[in-house]
Amino acid sequence: MDAPAPLPGASAEKMPAPHQVIGFFAMVFGMFMAILDIQIVSSSIGEIQAGLAASSDEISWIQTSYLIAEVVMIPLSGYLSRLLSTRILFVLSALGFTVSSLACAFAWNIESMIVFRAIQGFLGGAMIPTAFATAFALFPASKRTGVTILIGLVATMAPTLGPTLGGWLTQLVSWHWLFLINIVPGILVSIAVALLLDIDKPDWSLLKGFDGIGLVLMATFLGTLEYVVEEGPRKEWFADQHLLELAIVCAASSVLFFWRMFTYANPIVDLRAFADRNFAIGCLFSFMLGIGLYGAVYLMPLYLGQVRGLNSLQIGEIMFVTGAFQFLSAPIAGALSRLLDPRVMLAIGLSLFGTGVWMTGQMTAEWGFWEFFLPQAVRGLSLMLCFMPINSIALGTLPPEKVKNASGLYNLMRNLGGAVGLAVLNTILSDQKQLHWNRIAQQVNAGRDQVNVWLDSVAAKLSASVADPEVAAMKKLSNIVAREAAVMSMNDAFLAMAAVFAISLLFMPLLKKPKAGAGADAH
Repeated sequence: MDAPAPLPGASAEKMPAPHQVIGFFAMVFGMFMAILDIQIVSSSIGEIQAGLAASSDEISWIQTSYLIAEVVMIPLSGYLSRLLSTRILFVLSALGFTVSSLACAFAWNIESMIVFRAIQGFLGGAMIPTAFATAFALFPASKRTGVTILIGLVATMAPTLGPTLGGWLTQLVSWHWLFLINIVPGILVSIAVALLLDIDKPDWSLLKGFDGIGLVLMATFLGTLEYVVEEGPRKEWFADQHLLELAIVCAASSVLFFWRMFTYANPIVDLRAFADRNFAIGCLFSFMLGIGLYGAVYLMPLYLGQVRGLNSLQIGEIMFVTGAFQFLSAPIAGALSRLLDPRVMLAIGLSLFGTGVWMTGQMTAEWGFWEFFLPQAVRGLSLMLCFMPINSIALGTLPPEKVKNASGLYNLMRNLGGAVGLAVLNTILSDQKQLHWNRIAQQVNAGRDQVNVWLDSVAAKLSASVADPEVAAMKKLSNIVAREAAVMSMNDAFLAMAAVFAISLLFMPLLKKPKAGAGADAH
């Protein structure tokens, strides 16, 4: 995004005033809330669906609407931070996020929830890149490594803690508190930033060259892209006429958007940073990290809920392991960042993350806390080893004036990676589940003696409790086949993610070594 210009002392070794540091930490907490709310609903989908009387197709939109609105705001926030100032934009964003959270808690049907979630995602999206950019503007070079660790920890831990916190709140009180929990912190964050952090001034002259056409094209492009990749798996992609029409709109608006950004004198988003090889490849890594970060947090609650039948609190307790090990890895990542070439550190992180999801791809229908413990621990340890060097690699070779514009694009790529990744994973789940079901069903048929013996045994056990034990035994067998097909399809999805991280290692030789300390300066 377009970060505010560095403070006069930011390039020296002068620390910001204590009140500014407190204001910055308030911004980081606001960013945490905005990222957390993407996934806080993931382990409580069933409860929200029941509360709003929504269908299985409709309920997924409480996440999709948030993401669509957020990906539009993230690149737009650079322009708005220069126009309004960092402080005013963040305060308006935090207040709007808080009010829309309250509206979500009192949503009366699925349609109202989708609208309120879109507003929440749009306004919350401005907090994320603004907090990143303020770290660059506020802190001297010698302190930015520690600040980068903090922001990286928040940005990657929030999605993993979301299901845990959401499950706990839903079981303890109700799903409404997934949103009500934002109210008091949101108000406090808004007040703290308004009173304590004033690092730049509004530039109202930017209104004269405002690129309204570019904004419309960007919103159309990103919004339809998010919709198509979300709905594609459920609607068999372009077999659905409405989806095909939106895909055409997406393609046309993308062409016009890129043409506008490269030809307009004052574009709403500056894309020239992609001419830098490290930035382009770093954004690719950020995209891939988004696939793994959001994909794993999506698939595990799906397995634990559908296959194991666990409630939202039990799901959250199992998934807490990743967040715990991620927190423990922060000092390790900080130490390694001072000892290793960022490219080496990134290779280690990508390898560990790929190994973690590969290990998860070996699960059976009986896996529980301890079976998931080691894969989650490996994945948790890897996240900071990925995040920190990706920052350095993506932004470390850019000149300072381009770093400000590039950070919003960099954050956007992570979210797009999550959106596209979820679409691909859902397609894999759908296609592979049917494939595995067909293969298992061919082996489990009445023509095999082992199958008949099993059916007779189960029917005998059920004869005292059901009217038609033979039909009940057949239904139980059918459920087992469906369960095993679902588990195998989820394993395929995890293995596909592991393959993405293995392929990402092939891009390592293309990277140039960033300048010393660049990673810390990235934000």
